[in-house]
Amino acid sequence: MAAAPRGGRVVGTARLTLPNGKTAELPVYGGVSGPDVVDVRGVYSATGCFCYDPGFKATCSCASAITYIDGPRGVLLHRGYAIEELAADGDFDDVSYLLLFGDLPDRKAKALHSARLVAERRVHERLIHFYSGFLSNAHPMAIMVGVVGALSAFYHDKLDVFDAGDQVAAAYRVIAKLPTLAAMAYKTAVGEPFVYPRDALSHCGNLLHMLFAKPGAEYVVDPLAERALEVWMILHMDHEQNASTSTVRIAGSSEANPYAAIASGITALWGPAHGGANEAVIRMLEEIGSVDQIPAAVARAKDKSDSFRLMGFGHRVYKSYDPRARILKSYCHELLGKLQREDPLMELALELEKVALEDEYFVSRGLYPNTDFYSGIILRALGIPRDMYTVLFAVARTVGWISQWREMISDSTRVIGRPRQLYVGPAPRSFAAVDDRAAVGGRRSKL
Repeated sequence: MAAAPRGGRVVGTARLTLPNGKTAELPVYGGVSGPDVVDVRGVYSATGCFCYDPGFKATCSCASAITYIDGPRGVLLHRGYAIEELAADGDFDDVSYLLLFGDLPDRKAKALHSARLVAERRVHERLIHFYSGFLSNAHPMAIMVGVVGALSAFYHDKLDVFDAGDQVAAAYRVIAKLPTLAAMAYKTAVGEPFVYPRDALSHCGNLLHMLFAKPGAEYVVDPLAERALEVWMILHMDHEQNASTSTVRIAGSSEANPYAAIASGITALWGPAHGGANEAVIRMLEEIGSVDQIPAAVARAKDKSDSFRLMGFGHRVYKSYDPRARILKSYCHELLGKLQREDPLMELALELEKVALEDEYFVSRGLYPNTDFYSGIILRALGIPRDMYTVLFAVARTVGWISQWREMISDSTRVIGRPRQLYVGPAPRSFAAVDDRAAVGGRRSKL
């Protein structure tokens, strides 16, 4: 029998009987919370069959102590703490320490943690030269994939992925430098000089300063904007085994440099079905245009023959209201109110949410607003350009990615990720000389 996952306990055994008459005795494990899992690692050796699960909808790929989601109940916990408490009472340094090390820091640990993050904010001057090689119209996410991966070239000789001290050093470097790299990507896109980090500012205050300050002019970070961005960051730090986190883990399972693994996560996050969804929500709201067009948009969303979708509704895991969406919704009201800004998209979003939540089609399918629905509106209120939305998502999610990487690389049961497949291609056939081959598409080429 295979070794139990770290932290898991055997709660029973399942018997799998195949049509070929072969059987497999499969251990069943229980964790602290959530459903039990059936260990299918022995299925192939016992029966000669693989398990088929496209998109890994029913597959547990690892044992993790970082994040727990109860989708039906709309619960999100980080290391046992409810996301609502962390967003209300914690700050960036509290939650980043919690994800990295497992507990909230005491005063001394927090001071050391904060100081170490500040010390790692700057990037090598030679890395800064990379930015001059990108076109000014390059998407900032394309730039981020390149420059984050390039960190591997600057720290490859100072890293043993199995050394605990080196793991922590890499974690501090990547968390601290991502805001700097992100701000430089933005400044490249708008053609403005880079603004270097300021030690006296918080993680999120420093990011806002690097984004919006200009040489020769004083820029004062708005405390409300700083706190709104901080809460936004906390809500986006980690979310269990999503597409990008799984990508970081599978890349890291090959013992790749962690900066390269994080770059792979950024690549996965870029997709409009994942991190790019907050941009897609804003585009959708702009396409709908006005409140009176909502009924037509909802009708289109329910029409299977129409490609139009209500972006920001529904989630692979949550089948009730995403708890992060509730928090972001309240911050949208507070931020827009205190900044005395009106956003017609906010009114449109609120009415669209109201209509959808009263429609049986969406309610019966568990299509409630997710965090992306209000995420973009907050970033709009902060003055963040749309093509930077996913970049900021990457800045926040890097905390979760590197925490997940550390957990994965330290797991004694870790193996390199290697999914199998159901082969549906041609049966074995013999190579034919070019003049003896059948016509492609039923006729000879006339090239």
